[in-house]
Amino acid sequence: MTTAVAAPFRFFALQVVRTRRLGPSLARVTFAGPDLRAFHSDGLDQSLSLFLPHPGQSEPAVPVELGEGWWQGWRELPEDVRAVMRSYTLRALRRDDDGHTAEIDVDFVLHGLGPDSGIQAGPAARWAADAAPGDRVLLLGPAVADNRAIRFRPPEDTDLVVIWGDETAVPAACAIVESLPAGTRARVWLQVPHAEDVQDLRTAADAEITWLVGDDTDGPEATLATLRAAQLPPAERPYVWIAGESGCVKQLRRHFVGERGVDRRAVTFVGYWRRGLTEEQLREQG
Repeated sequence: MTTAVAAPFRFFALQVVRTRRLGPSLARVTFAGPDLRAFHSDGLDQSLSLFLPHPGQSEPAVPVELGEGWWQGWRELPEDVRAVMRSYTLRALRRDDDGHTAEIDVDFVLHGLGPDSGIQAGPAARWAADAAPGDRVLLLGPAVADNRAIRFRPPEDTDLVVIWGDETAVPAACAIVESLPAGTRARVWLQVPHAEDVQDLRTAADAEITWLVGDDTDGPEATLATLRAAQLPPAERPYVWIAGESGCVKQLRRHFVGERGVDRRAVTFVGYWRRGLTEEQLREQG
């Protein structure tokens, strides 16, 4: 039994139905469950909160029976008991013959599990690497198709879409690119650690997609240099979507607004993570 949170979001009890390794740094997990009939999203970068069990637990510990008090109740649980909470974006959803959501895909970045990784894998990466059919999770997601956790919203008169994302933003960026309609001009940069992480994207849009392969040890400076050197096609009303490490995202926003003259209202920027901080630490900074 699940409990609704404040509309338009609610909890969904789900199970893993299959997994697929997309590359050294990315794994796709497909979830299903009767609750998904109430899952609705029209967003291409729909944000989700996923609650994962600790090793040895059969399901994640979240006090959904407390209704709107679940958050405080979850925070008060012992750290080694309360579910691991992580933010993700929806990669894809599939509907049944009645139009209800039947399955959703979430792509996990396997931080610390790729070859030659110099960082320690976090609990979500370890969970995703070992996920198997039947594993149970809890999802806090949308019950309303158009909701505030959707960030990609280009104006109707946009004549150029510009996208940059690091490996954490690749799932959302790929979903966006694949859904762009015919006739849309797009310039896309996607950053991944390994050549095997590059994906073959199909889109009806007039999209030029550049995969930037390699680690990000140089920080935002190398990325900024790459974009500064890039030639964008002329456009009167460009729209920019940039997502990934917050420090890099902020620098790229300044580049597009200050150096390229893009209207700041036409730049969507989302920090999915911050260098040197865990998601728990980010949440505490609030």
